[in-house]
Parts: sequence; structure tokens; C-alpha cells
Amino acid sequence: MKKLLNITFSLSVIIILLLGFALPVNPPVGNWYQQFMPDLGGRSITDITFTDSLKGFAITNEVSDTSFVIRTTNGGNNWTRSHFDTGICSYYNIQFVNQNTGYVSGYIYNGSVFRLVKTTNGGNSWFYINHSSDIVAIDMHALSEDTIWVVDSGSLTGGVFFTSNGGTSWQNQLSIGSQNPTKIYMFNSRIGFISKNLGSQGYVRKTENGGASWSIIVPNDYYLDIYFADSLLGWKSSAFGFKKTTDGGLNWVTQTLPSGGLIQTNGGLSFSNINRDTIWSSGGYLLYPNNTTHGFLNRTTNQGDTWYYQIPDTSLLYVGGNVNFVNKLYGWATSTYGGIHTTTGGDPVWYFGIQQISNNIPKDFELHQNYPNPFNPRTVIPFSLKKSAYVKLIAYDITGREVQKMVDGNYSAGEYEVDFMGKFTASGVYLYRMEAEEHGGSKFVETKKMILLK
Repeated sequence: MKKLLNITFSLSVIIILLLGFALPVNPPVGNWYQQFMPDLGGRSITDITFTDSLKGFAITNEVSDTSFVIRTTNGGNNWTRSHFDTGICSYYNIQFVNQNTGYVSGYIYNGSVFRLVKTTNGGNSWFYINHSSDIVAIDMHALSEDTIWVVDSGSLTGGVFFTSNGGTSWQNQLSIGSQNPTKIYMFNSRIGFISKNLGSQGYVRKTENGGASWSIIVPNDYYLDIYFADSLLGWKSSAFGFKKTTDGGLNWVTQTLPSGGLIQTNGGLSFSNINRDTIWSSGGYLLYPNNTTHGFLNRTTNQGDTWYYQIPDTSLLYVGGNVNFVNKLYGWATSTYGGIHTTTGGDPVWYFGIQQISNNIPKDFELHQNYPNPFNPRTVIPFSLKKSAYVKLIAYDITGREVQKMVDGNYSAGEYEVDFMGKFTASGVYLYRMEAEEHGGSKFVETKKMILLK
């Protein structure tokens, strides 16, 4: 189960707390509730991980020659300072190999020294690992208490490095100059992956012999997050899409995340596997009338072949960012604007956006009755297209005010379904109107009625 996050992000300071002191918080009732980070004196959170449903750790970059490790023991509601570094050091990665043993990696600017910090008592105290390496580790993967892998993207002295004695000494496994990697993920002691984020000039390389050799398996691509359930089944994400492999990474198939309707963006760049079937992924944002935005999360229960999304019931406007679930009930999602947490497995209501349910060509253009009707809070509106057309499907209240623009674009002939989301809409009677204009042809218009009862 993927429990550790390796994607860098920063959180805006929203409330002011004194580091080292916990302020009691009573989370509001709901499937998701908002959480905040303490005042970090201008420092940004660079990595975060939860080891169970209550205990988590976050690390920062340096400001005024000091960086922090902070800890929560109540699921992220309060944070206290666990460790600080006065060596003009920015921390990059934090990982735990078990409940007691964890590592933090960073870089001391004064003297170009690789910093490695370790705990053996669950984060109650931390100590420095003495070594003579000049690595600038920008990503780390700890396989065990003794075996740790890091990558340094520097052209001259960078590459892939590993230690088998807990960081006391390091061995260089690969050095390829300007192509040195920016990410590393080790499935086990033999199989691992590295990546270089250069957009369409990037790569994914794989080792099957413990780092003795690394072969390019995906040219012109990269990963920001990656996870393998076994030696064959895995997923990776990047700006080029969310992709799945069933042959150990030799071939990748792009998976379709929800789109259309109110969805403006859907990145899926960070994801967290609960098991080999169920995955939570970061989403993007939905745009309602009057430029009101809401964040959402994606989930699949069939290895990513079908994805749905939910809108967390919080005031947080944008979710996106990093996702971390420690089991099916406890999870977190964080972004620049803050974080949210669930202890119930999230919201029970799921949406799918626009789906083509059949490519059979119907006889006519048709707008069908929504189901269920009445409804709360979700209903589905089917429509049929006999030819390719530019389609608009918009819901209005009884005064004629636009409530949701569910479809607005070109679609090929076929049968479709789209969600109407009533979560942030008042009870009442609504009209939904479809316009389908053939390319160079006639225009179809039809309106129907639906009832939202809360």
C-alpha cells in the first residue's frame, strides 16, 4: 500500500499557531473537513507522510538558516515541532520504513553537504548520519533501515546512489551527465525506476538487477508519481496523463479520468493506492456559475479502468495537490490552499462527468428524462446524437438563471449520459435545455423538467 508522498508542494499559511504548541481543534462533522498548517515563518512544506491514521510528519525548506520537521499525533488537526536544523539546510524528502524508523534527506548550502537525518523511535527524536558524500539528493527511496536510494540531478557529480549501511557510505550506480534523474522509486532490492522530468524530452528507466544497469523503457515521457502493486502491475502520472502497465513498465496505457461538464482541469498527478484495485487520485476544480469553484478527487475500484469523482463537503475551493490514504477510511488531500481529511472513506456521492455509453448510432437527436427524478443530490441526464454535433446542455432555475453548464462542445454520434450535481444547489424545480447543431446542418432544441428535493 502506498503510504508515502514524494511530490513537493507548499501550503499557504492560513492560521497562526506557535510551533511547539498544540491548539485544540474540534473538526466539523462531515465526510471531509478542512485542516491547516501552523505558522512556519515563511517556510514551505516540501514533503509530508502519514505512518498511520493519527501520526504524520512534514518537513520544510530553510528560512533564517533554520528548517523544521513537524509532527501530528491526531491525524493532522494539530502540529508540533519535532526537530529543527540550523545548518542553512533545506529538507526535500521524508520516509518511514516502519512505525519507528524514518529518514529525512536535505542539502546544506554552506559547504554543499548532503544532510541525512534519522529517527528510530517514531519521530520523538532525530539524529544526523555522519558521511563524507557530496551528493545533492533531490529524491529518496528508503527500502529498509539499511538500504536507501537517492538521485542527484547535477551534471558533474550527480546520478543514482545507494547505501547498504544506513547512509554511512554511498555507492554511485549511474552517472549520465545532463540526463541524471530527478525521481527514483524502488519496488524491491532488484527492480526500480528512475525518471528525468524534461517534458517531451524526458525518460523513464528501469533496473532489474539492483541498479547495475538502467534501461530506457519509456522515452519522451517521465513520471511525477509512480506505484507498483507487484512486479508487473503499476501506474504512473505526469502531465502526459495517468497511465497503467501490466507488463512491468514496458507498455503503458493511458487511463481516462472524468472530464466534461463543470470540470475545468483534472490532473491526477498524485495518487494513493489502498490496494491493487482501489486508487485515489488528485483532481482539479469545477467551475460553477458566477466563477464559484470547488475542488474534487478521483477514485477507481477496478485498477483505473473506470474513474469517478467526488466533491468534498468543505469550504476548501481547490483540492488538487497531494493525496495520501493509509487505509480505506483515513485519507488526506493537500494543495497550496490548504488540506482536507476524511475518517470515513470520503463522500458517498460519486460523479462521472460525461460518458459515452454506446457508439451505436441512434435514429434521432433526443434529450431523455433525467433519472432518478425527483433526486438528491445527483441525477443523470441521457441524450442521443444521430450525427456529430456541437452540443450545449444547460440547467436553469425557474427564473431562467443558468445553474449548471453540463455539456458545451463537439461530440460524435452516439448515446451519452451526463451528471447534474445538486450538492451546492437549493431544492426546487429546474429546467434543462439541450441544443445540438449539426456541422453545416440543422439545429435540435429540447427542454425538460427535473425536481431537486433535499
